Amino acid sequence: MKTMDELFLMTLKDIYYAERQILKALPKMARAAHSEELKEAFKTHKDQTEGQVERLQQVFQVLGKRAQGQTCEAIQGLIQEGEELLEEFSEPSAVRDAGLVATAQAVEHYEMARYGTLVTWAGLQKQDEIVALLQATLDEEKATDKLLTQMATKTIHKDVLKAA
Repeated sequence: MKTMDELFLMTLKDIYYAERQILKALPKMARAAHSEELKEAFKTHKDQTEGQVERLQQVFQVLGKRAQGQTCEAIQGLIQEGEELLEEFSEPSAVRDAGLVATAQAVEHYEMARYGTLVTWAGLQKQDEIVALLQATLDEEKATDKLLTQMATKTIHKDVLKAA
């Protein structure tokens, strides 16, 4: 019978893989963004994601495990959707930016689900140091999602309507 420790480690490897794939995708998203504000948001999130990967490495260290990823089909699918968006909407525009925001938010929501689960499980096992590390990342993911929503509603969607 499998244990919660094994489930926790499997999920940790999943999000570690996902974060490393996101690190590769963010520069491409920044280059593809039409809005300077969105370009900067993607660049800032890349820096933040580097810190999140470091925190995950600390979690592995606390567990006495080697930091390694496990293929995450979900993140591969979300990144593929982003690549398809860029192929379909090849010209820089507010419409493409709206699609980039939607793609980025899908990734953020996946990350929030994973980190929220890991925080809960670590808390149940009284792993306070791990909870603190993962909660810091969860808070950053929520803040990024909120920023993307604000950008979309305050500027990008208005730009889409102007162009229509």
